[in-house]
Amino acid sequence: MHDTGTVSSSAPAPDLGELPAAAHEDAAPHGSDKHARRFGLPVATCLVMGNIIGGGIFLLPASVAPFGTISLVAFAVLTAGAICLALVFGRLASRDPRTGGPYVYARAAFGDFAGFLAAWSYWITTWVSNAALAVAAVGYLDVLIPVADHKWTACLAALTLQLLPALANLAGTRYVGAVQLVATVLKFLPLLLVAFGGLFFFDSANLGPFRAGDESPVGAVSASAAILLFSYLGVESAAVSAGEVRDPRRNVGRATVLGTLGAAVVYLLGTLAVFGTVAHDKLVASTAPFTDAVNAMFGGSWGGTAVALAALVSMVGALNGWTLLSAQTPYAAARDGLFPSAFARKRRGVPTVGVLVTVVLASLLTVYNYTAGSAGVFEVLVLVTTFTATVPYLLATAAQIYFLASGQGDRVHRGRLVRDAVLAALAFGFSMWLVAGAGYAAVYQGVLFLFVGVLVYAWMAARKQRTATR
Repeated sequence: MHDTGTVSSSAPAPDLGELPAAAHEDAAPHGSDKHARRFGLPVATCLVMGNIIGGGIFLLPASVAPFGTISLVAFAVLTAGAICLALVFGRLASRDPRTGGPYVYARAAFGDFAGFLAAWSYWITTWVSNAALAVAAVGYLDVLIPVADHKWTACLAALTLQLLPALANLAGTRYVGAVQLVATVLKFLPLLLVAFGGLFFFDSANLGPFRAGDESPVGAVSASAAILLFSYLGVESAAVSAGEVRDPRRNVGRATVLGTLGAAVVYLLGTLAVFGTVAHDKLVASTAPFTDAVNAMFGGSWGGTAVALAALVSMVGALNGWTLLSAQTPYAAARDGLFPSAFARKRRGVPTVGVLVTVVLASLLTVYNYTAGSAGVFEVLVLVTTFTATVPYLLATAAQIYFLASGQGDRVHRGRLVRDAVLAALAFGFSMWLVAGAGYAAVYQGVLFLFVGVLVYAWMAARKQRTATR
């Protein structure tokens, strides 16, 4: 697909005819199916923003308050790292605009095994995260409609919250995009209200100390960053769904950067607004910081209901986007013979088998959560996703470094070489920081999950070989 000769500043990006055969379906229009529609830049941007921001933002200000306002410095550093990663994904997608994102890039650079590891780890992340999102969303739903008093009522609510986004996915990409756009708008309106409205009620006396703990400044930044590190997971969303994006060479990169910047604005301004409207000693002990901020800004006690509604919409939107992503990477791997062929079937622009398998696995995990109680395998699996989510990032950024270092003419433009190399190095460092922030337990458990994937790869590779030699 690419040359390995010298770098040429005039080397053009490959046109669709130079892509592998597997890319043509992704590059071709969806035909006359009215239910299948490619995402434009606004919807692709919403996919990135919606997947980055789930429900965690509603607790983040209280989580980092014990470190003082120095945690905002950690947020700024993380934002810079996430934007570097977003730019790298944009460059990779402009060269290879196929569905699969990190899987496609890792396989192109390092072969089938690396590609499979990216696909396998990302797939685990998506369906376990869906279960975790649904269980967390029940807590917010309980504020609006009491459902948590009875275990099986709560379980049914969690299963319903997973099923509705899955139905939108099965209806076709047209409906996925519509749900994502509406959910993103609905959840960002209240968040932006607090983020910008809070500036009018801002009181510097509420901020508390710049460094509240006994750690050194570097230690305080690192400690708060460990909590915030995973706030930007989902930056790869547009790249994973590149085959469903109109003009992906241009729009995937733009959507990735715009979506990451949009999420960063909400994160930073929202956290700053809560810091400035809720007294520090109260914020440290708060279990609902945005609720406290809304009540402080406007009075009354309706803040809890408003924030619960916003959080519920936010999580449903994230479930909608993650359900699509959970099917896209296995779809790309299945087309290359590295996942079961059933995952390669599309209907209305959506890999339906991947969606169905995700719903089944996430539902089983959800039922197990309510059966086993709060302490069990569920928490371990959620911890594992903090590691498995970063494996594709490392492989994708390493792939970009490989493409740059090997001087492949269709991937490198001389005028951009230095810039791309610096961005790739920073993005790789950011990805390593994510792995370190996951902690020893998560890395240990996550490696075990990867080793299970090695056995699956051996089986699929053997089947692929037998098919090729018949």
